[in-house]
Amino acid sequence: MSLRDRDLISIQEARELVARAAAAQKKFSTFSQQQVDGLVEACAKAAADNAEQLARTAVEETGYGNVPDKIIKNTLAAVEVPRAIRGMRTVGILREDREKGIVEVASPVGVVAAVIPCTNPTSTAIYKTLISIKAQNAIVLSPHPSAIKCICQAAALLDRAALGAGAPEGLINCMTHTTLEGTRELMRHHDIGVILATGGTGLVRAAYGSGKPAYGVGPGNVPAFIERTADVRKAVADIIAGKTFDYGTICSSEQAIVAEEPVRELALEECRRQGVYFLSPEEMEKVGRLLILPGTHTPNTKIVGRPATTIAEMAGIKAPPATRVLIARLEQEQVGREFPLSAEKLSPILAFYAAPNLAASIALCRRLLEFGGLGHTCSIHSQNRAAILEFGAAMPAFRVVVNSSAVHGSIGYSTNLFPAMTLGCGAPGGNITSDNIGPQHLMNVKRIAWESRGIEHRTIPADQRMAGAAPLTALEAVQASTNVAPVGQPLLAVHALEAAKSAVSAAPAQEGQPIPRSDSGQGVAVLPVRKAIAQVVEHVMAAHGIARGSGAPNAVPAAKELPTPSAVAVEIADRLFGSPGRPQPEPAANSSTVSPIQPKAEAPIPPAIPPRSESPSKPAVEISPFVSENDVRRAMTRSEKILIGPKTILTPSARDLGLEHEVFVETEAGSIR
Repeated sequence: MSLRDRDLISIQEARELVARAAAAQKKFSTFSQQQVDGLVEACAKAAADNAEQLARTAVEETGYGNVPDKIIKNTLAAVEVPRAIRGMRTVGILREDREKGIVEVASPVGVVAAVIPCTNPTSTAIYKTLISIKAQNAIVLSPHPSAIKCICQAAALLDRAALGAGAPEGLINCMTHTTLEGTRELMRHHDIGVILATGGTGLVRAAYGSGKPAYGVGPGNVPAFIERTADVRKAVADIIAGKTFDYGTICSSEQAIVAEEPVRELALEECRRQGVYFLSPEEMEKVGRLLILPGTHTPNTKIVGRPATTIAEMAGIKAPPATRVLIARLEQEQVGREFPLSAEKLSPILAFYAAPNLAASIALCRRLLEFGGLGHTCSIHSQNRAAILEFGAAMPAFRVVVNSSAVHGSIGYSTNLFPAMTLGCGAPGGNITSDNIGPQHLMNVKRIAWESRGIEHRTIPADQRMAGAAPLTALEAVQASTNVAPVGQPLLAVHALEAAKSAVSAAPAQEGQPIPRSDSGQGVAVLPVRKAIAQVVEHVMAAHGIARGSGAPNAVPAAKELPTPSAVAVEIADRLFGSPGRPQPEPAANSSTVSPIQPKAEAPIPPAIPPRSESPSKPAVEISPFVSENDVRRAMTRSEKILIGPKTILTPSARDLGLEHEVFVETEAGSIR
């Protein structure tokens, strides 16, 4: 069978499995929280019961790691992950905030494409399957070609357990013919909702380039800092335990020890006592050439996950049989590609550095992380809380493990971090999140939100909406411009509107102005909308001694500085808001109704309005005719209130700010309501 044929088979399998998973997920989306949780528990039990068998199959097939540690990793995924997500709501209503009027509802992403590595095959398959179905998704696993057997075995165990608990067929799927093209087809498929990518840098980049949301992980080049107050014996023991765990196959395992100068010799002695073999300069050269092959920048797969003695033998080095870790002593400046042993090694090989003080140690650890480990993990061993916090804040890593093995702490085995086999590296590592990935990352959250603040309503006549370009009358323009009060509050009195309308109808046409419709069906000449509004506002502001561009009363400018309002604008302003200095009609005595105001036959209004004169008797309450945002801010500064009435013009910004800070006191007919 040719390579081309294998690609076609893999592509077709990916398409069929995604279609199968999508159909199953539609049925699964109707399950209750109790049913979903039942499936998770059934799958977890099956995985836990078979943790040892899966570990043996993984080691036999891949050659990476060791059985006891892979059992621990399988157990972490099958026991600790379900324990962490037990009780987590992932179906229906998640939260309700009655005070804010918001209800949050879970929405699954659909089908998860899960790329599984060969270094942690069965544990990653268990972990990704459990968090996917917990979030009410289906899953399609794409195994690394060198770990297809053990990954498919894990998927089959989980699938049988899910079906036995009532899951629809096709909820858990695993590709049996995996090629790069088949995996790409899986990640690009239109029914895939999100990708969980664990693997090499190229694979993660392919996931990000698929056009689908993806959670990938970056490499780890983890420094372990031993600060001067540390319990050195425990610190070294933790570091070696992490480095030898499954022979260094987890990317959060320690890659370098950085010892502060006062404890350097003690740390070196503890390393010798606990089974470390220190490489000579010549041996460092040999191991370096074996670790990073010419033309590559990643660890040689032949040494990944192998025992220290095996690696030494491959490099032509005679190390004692009890050797647990190979250590290369490097100088502070020896970090970078020209120094292979300063990089991520994915095997029981460590670099050892010494630094004179805390500041120098922090700088060195930062350089190590910047060389292939940004955003991932680091660790510190110290009894000095201030030093721990300073170190943690300075590190470009999102898991800072304190006084524990970096690998065990980062995956949530020895800390209270969420137990996970996919560790986000955030923006520095090119990842979308810095979290340990869980079910919460595999579902969307929709929010149902009730209105909490009223909005303004502006009414457009039906015939104008249909015509599209028909202009408003001057009266309608003024009415729209004053419609800025909260919904449900009185705006302009009916008699005032009718009077203004009559005044507009009686006004002569001005040259060059549009002729809109009137109630009688006859065209009348009126001002353009924006100009009409501007002139009415200018007239009212000038009449009340309010300067342009300010909300504060000022001396009225000379007549030649004021714009000349049209007769129509003056008449509308007078009808709606009254004219200071001019007598207003007295209401009829003992009248329970308001008589319609008839158009006044008065002399033409002069182009400029004189300054308002003081009235002999002030009303009981002084109502602001116009309020700007500056007025509101001034009142807030002085802890004052602003009195407004039905005819007060509020700018939208003044309205919003005043209502938010309860600056306004609404009045009616000169008295407070």
